[in-house]
Amino acid sequence: MIKEKLSFTCDVLLSHQQLACCDCYCGIPHQGNNVLIYSNKEIQRKPLLLTGHHGDISAMTFGKRSSPVTLCSASSEYIIIWDIQACQKRQEEGKRAAGTVIGTLLGNVVHLSFCSDDELVAVCSGTTIYVLNSKSSVHGTQIFLSAPQRIGLLRCLCVWDLKAGAVFYQSFVLGGSSLLSVLFLEEEEQLITGSTDGQMWCFSFDDDYKCHLVKKMDLQKMEKRYEMRQDTLSQPQDVAEQLVANKVEISKPVIQMASCGSFAEIQFGQEIDNSWFCVGSSNGLYVVELATSELLMVLYFKDNPTLNMTMAGSWSICVGSDKSMIVLVSSLFTPCVVLLELCLSNLRRTREEGGSGFSVFPSSPPLLESPLNAELKRKEPSHPKKKGAIKEKPLVFHSKVKSSGYNTTPRMTMFSAQTNAQKKTSPKKSIKHLGLLHSNYPEDSAAPTEPHTALNIANKQVSCLQYSGDGKKILCGLGDRSVLLYNSCLTGSPTAYIGHDKPVTSVSWSLCRQWWLSAAEDLSLRIWTKSSSEPAIILGDTMFSKPIRGAQFYYLDKFLVLTSGPSIYLYLYNVDLTRDDVKRYKQRSIIKLASCLTPSASDITALSAVNDFLSDIVLVSCSDRSIQVLDMNKGAVGSVLPDAHSRAIHCITQNKGSTFTSQAPESYNLFVTSAVTDGVKMWDLRTMRCVRRYENHVNLCHACSSAISPCGRFIASGSEDKCAYVYDIRASTYLHKLQRHSDTVLSVAFNPATPELLTGTLDGKLQLFQSSTGSHLSHDTSAAVLCISNVTA
Repeated sequence: MIKEKLSFTCDVLLSHQQLACCDCYCGIPHQGNNVLIYSNKEIQRKPLLLTGHHGDISAMTFGKRSSPVTLCSASSEYIIIWDIQACQKRQEEGKRAAGTVIGTLLGNVVHLSFCSDDELVAVCSGTTIYVLNSKSSVHGTQIFLSAPQRIGLLRCLCVWDLKAGAVFYQSFVLGGSSLLSVLFLEEEEQLITGSTDGQMWCFSFDDDYKCHLVKKMDLQKMEKRYEMRQDTLSQPQDVAEQLVANKVEISKPVIQMASCGSFAEIQFGQEIDNSWFCVGSSNGLYVVELATSELLMVLYFKDNPTLNMTMAGSWSICVGSDKSMIVLVSSLFTPCVVLLELCLSNLRRTREEGGSGFSVFPSSPPLLESPLNAELKRKEPSHPKKKGAIKEKPLVFHSKVKSSGYNTTPRMTMFSAQTNAQKKTSPKKSIKHLGLLHSNYPEDSAAPTEPHTALNIANKQVSCLQYSGDGKKILCGLGDRSVLLYNSCLTGSPTAYIGHDKPVTSVSWSLCRQWWLSAAEDLSLRIWTKSSSEPAIILGDTMFSKPIRGAQFYYLDKFLVLTSGPSIYLYLYNVDLTRDDVKRYKQRSIIKLASCLTPSASDITALSAVNDFLSDIVLVSCSDRSIQVLDMNKGAVGSVLPDAHSRAIHCITQNKGSTFTSQAPESYNLFVTSAVTDGVKMWDLRTMRCVRRYENHVNLCHACSSAISPCGRFIASGSEDKCAYVYDIRASTYLHKLQRHSDTVLSVAFNPATPELLTGTLDGKLQLFQSSTGSHLSHDTSAAVLCISNVTA
């Protein structure tokens, strides 16, 4: 895994000095003003000696290009560029290696950096940044002067425009500790800064070259989560938590960062790149996955006793061409430099390791004893027989007596041919349309960002929103104990359904769109129909001891699935709208418990299941911060993801698609979770791992929901800064920040039929956003999908 290739004892301490390392060579200061160049592939070969500096060398770096290999070294007198191949040739010829002086008397240089094509060199000296031409001996082509005390005291990030020679972005105060390192990821167009206290801030660049803070990472917290995952594999969870708590904490300065490239994974229906980057700290090397902000691996010096290194002072990291990583490290307390080699293929295997994956699509029919095979026995109406009564009988032997014809008019004409008779047409079948004619969902449409309709519906919060399957109706669960039914365009007066005694927590449409349900904090669940303002089924009346945190239709409307406390309940039901005139208040609908499962001792906080197609998987989150994957075919827990978030999850949303669009089958295995102070995470059932993280929105105290678009390309999330955020599912940065809200955005929902996004706020307002390039509801029958729910004769 890790191999020490070279250990060099220096004549001075190099703990805080910039060292140089590339794929082929490494550079080490020698005797103050000289440089030793070692070949990484031929360590035993005599090193190349570079002389020319009069003062002590304070910084070195290699160029980005592989040919020719260029080294830049700096002292207080000179900035020198060396051509390594040319210097080696001169040494073989018995001549003295020579370099090109590109700058003189620039002061105490602490850092050097080449641009991507090695044409320019940035030289940091004191509070001044010099940009020098590496091909010319002319002094400094560009000079940037910063406000020294202001920049140093505020500890912020400055991004410079080379052409204008001025700062075009300056961040806010990032923290109370000094910034040590900066990493620019060209492919992702992101910039990461690291500080002495282990904090890392990631910024992204838009098309207009504006910087946005994407995420903040804490190396110490990431290490705790990593150790918890590693210890959980070998120890029980309570023992693992105790082991992590007993460990001595030390500071984790971000001394150096370097990109480790990327690897392709089949996710989201296509190949994407997940980038890694390495963090060199005082106690070891940390490998971080950028998409999830999680550690993939930690290489501690203490775990490798054969290494001549215990605490690092400076790092130089380079990714080799043969999938290897070359690292040059100087010791913090001793004058020693170590060259290490790390194999990246082991990192790939570590990333691909995981538990047994699942799929939302069932691989086999339900088992004979499966709860999914449960059926509801319906009693046929029977009329009781009267005992002792005389049975009525007809007066004749036949039950029907043919008329004698005395009361009919005598027939005068025996037969008359009808020549002008018109053929009677058979009665047409009445087709009941529960939807409209929809064009197919435009898969290449832009995200819905244009404000269309704003509506003030109540003074209480909009707790939950859901579109019907045809995108024609909207259910709004409110904090004033009511449920409102709107048209998708939010026009006209809504239909109100009142019956709960406390705020509504969840609403759900049935697949047939004939009825819907609502659950509230009053420990009850109600099923409603269009034809009546009274609920067809009421489930409650002290049946549950704790509030229902999630409820919905499941398994193509066959079941109701709901959670209360630590248990998940599976109910069979039959909605009967007929009523007896004498006993009109008696409910004729039937509901029966089919199964009850308690996955853990912790209360369930959120629920998600697919109803649009048959699926055995039900996802729940618990108050212990875990995600439980339930196999309803077996009636057991299939897998557990412990410590999925730092706080309890309040929202789980699966990628369910819609009937108006299609996605790759693998995409339906994705789901997202939301937790307070911990952003939104996207997970893959196949690998049981987090694959991406979204943290731009603000969620500090309220249960802001999230949603996945029907096309599977966007994620929307509520936020407490009076905005709704729309993310690209393949990138961690947000695409759009939807403003103009009056309060915290609690609920978000995508229209399944057209690119529209509906948001609900804490102060009871709805706002509809549409896409500028997306199609909307239409009555045009060409190239359309006809949504027909029921056909009757």
